[in-house]
Amino acid sequence: MTTKRFLATASILILLASACSQKSDNSQTTDGESTSPEQTEPTLVARDMSPEFKIQVDEALANSVTGCEELDPSQCILPFPSNRYTVADKTTPTGRRVAIPAEGLLVNAKGIFIDPNEWNRNDGFSPNSSILTLIADLDAKSSNLPKWTDLESSLSDDASVVIIDEATGERVPLWAELDTETGGAQPLLIVHPAVALLDGHSYSVAMRKLKTTTGADVVPSPIFEFYRDGYTSDNEQLNGRTAEMEAMFTALSSAGIERSTLQLAWDFTVASTQNLTSRILAVRDNTLEWLDTHSPEFTITSIVPASQDDVAVQVAGTFKLPTHLTGDGSASQKFAYDSTTPGPNDLPVIGEVVDVPFICQVPKVAVDDSSTVLHPGLYGHGLLGSEYEIDYGGDVRALAQEADVLFCATKWAGMSEDDVGNAVVSLQDLSNFPTVADRLQQGIVNMIALGRLMNTTDGILSDPAFGDINVAGELVYYGNSQGGIMGSALTAVSPDISRAVLGVPATNYGLLLLRSVDFDQYESIMEPAYPARSDRTIAISLMQMLWDRGEGGGYINHITRDPLPGTQPNKAVLMHVAWGDHQVSELAAFNEARSLGAKIYRPIVAGGRSREVTPGWGLDSVADGDTGSVIVIWDSGADMIPIEASPPGGEHDPHEDPRDDQIARSQMAEFLFSGVFADVCGGKPCTAQQSG
Repeated sequence: MTTKRFLATASILILLASACSQKSDNSQTTDGESTSPEQTEPTLVARDMSPEFKIQVDEALANSVTGCEELDPSQCILPFPSNRYTVADKTTPTGRRVAIPAEGLLVNAKGIFIDPNEWNRNDGFSPNSSILTLIADLDAKSSNLPKWTDLESSLSDDASVVIIDEATGERVPLWAELDTETGGAQPLLIVHPAVALLDGHSYSVAMRKLKTTTGADVVPSPIFEFYRDGYTSDNEQLNGRTAEMEAMFTALSSAGIERSTLQLAWDFTVASTQNLTSRILAVRDNTLEWLDTHSPEFTITSIVPASQDDVAVQVAGTFKLPTHLTGDGSASQKFAYDSTTPGPNDLPVIGEVVDVPFICQVPKVAVDDSSTVLHPGLYGHGLLGSEYEIDYGGDVRALAQEADVLFCATKWAGMSEDDVGNAVVSLQDLSNFPTVADRLQQGIVNMIALGRLMNTTDGILSDPAFGDINVAGELVYYGNSQGGIMGSALTAVSPDISRAVLGVPATNYGLLLLRSVDFDQYESIMEPAYPARSDRTIAISLMQMLWDRGEGGGYINHITRDPLPGTQPNKAVLMHVAWGDHQVSELAAFNEARSLGAKIYRPIVAGGRSREVTPGWGLDSVADGDTGSVIVIWDSGADMIPIEASPPGGEHDPHEDPRDDQIARSQMAEFLFSGVFADVCGGKPCTAQQSG
């Protein structure tokens, strides 16, 4: 089989007008989002297949399960994401609906396939998806895969892996890498967009100039070669996709990528803003309406005076709030719907009234000086933790004392200590993962409600347990690690928060997990159920489609631009990143910063402390006194992260170093309460002492 077949002469040019019409119909939207440009140019169709090539194509089709993606014969779901797994649906903003077959997803060791129903409610794929395929014996070096150390190279004319926005023709910066932990199996090729993709847009992925470990050109699969070289067939399964493939080739050609050079290409559509956000916005609005029509009900369960040198009193309790989950809203429960089989546009309905835990801490400064006016603040805890983290780390108490803040916290339902058991179940059977995604959204709304009850005259802070304190001003947010990740989503959907400090944050989990030491223990739980590393890597990208609803990745396009309904404009976040972080990779933090349009503090690190050709590529520099979102790197001397997709090593994990630094906290306070960036590092790289 040859690697290139030339198109036939002009005598066999025909215009597939109906096919182009079908493509443009699928591209219509109802919310202003487009998926691809309307195609009006003639489309090339070549000669019939030779008998030898027809045998290869027929064999490839026979080996592909009905409904599976035929371009990559190694796995049903590969390449992923792909519009092969969508159908036309005029009721959705993108004009599409995900339609993964019942036996198209992964199967665990017990023979249980992932139930695709919740995934099939999406009208597209994740704006944060890691893009996956498998190319046998691929050699990363000789294929010149773009690296995260030089993102500019991914935009070069001869880049071997390319992503383009079909609506605009713009190239997406990216890096591509082979999975490192494979157990001897063929590694997946993982492509990471270096910025969140735009809601509702369609993207083409193109690969060319790829080499195998023997130095040979990668040979396209027979099915891809069929489409690339414009062959005709009487097979309806093949012909049904011809129009969309032709439109994709036209879009790539318009971006300067010729089809004859391609070894693999496909396209996919990102879920619309409505599909990504409508559930949580409905839950938020229902909850706030309920709060407006019900007097605050809360119970104080614990009063601990002078629990720390910098704490005057710690008050814990519960408040009443309706859940939108089934039953009492505990772990393993999903959203409640009126329909037993909710579709892509169905929204959760209000359910039982439940008790939500909270804890607040009054800083000692409020007792030492009774004239002190405290700022109200929410705090978000870390991975699978609890509201009591507000008391565990000295950073929260110190920031409260230094900047006159009264912090309150509740659990991140969905990823708190209460959810550990359900997380284990979900890792062993991904059909259960929708319960995690749904509870995460409820947890974000619980945090919004807690903020409202802090600022209500007869709310939580009116209880005598808090003493005679003055609390006034705009609600702010501070969170670390998971609290930084979830804080992005909270900031985007909150009607009350316009400024937040995100400590060691990132988007998204799909990128983050393979580079985090925290995932080691959870992958060991997952491995018996999904023994193949490739399946686990695919699982992470699948989970991201639902994770978007309950973490910052699904809302990243709506924090600093295109604000969501019912929220404040002009939101801004300050991101503090620990250089060489073992748990939350700075690569994911940089992705978030680029997606936000944040500025970066330079110099980001001292000379020789970055692997990037252009440190902080794609980010403008911030100046003292600037407003808007900012990312600051804090270097405490930890080892630099590895280039490959694996967790960092080294003796010291700097994950907690920035928050423990008083100078870093002074920058947080200035940002939160004056809205400006303060250069506390004097024009030099920001450094922090190693904590612990």
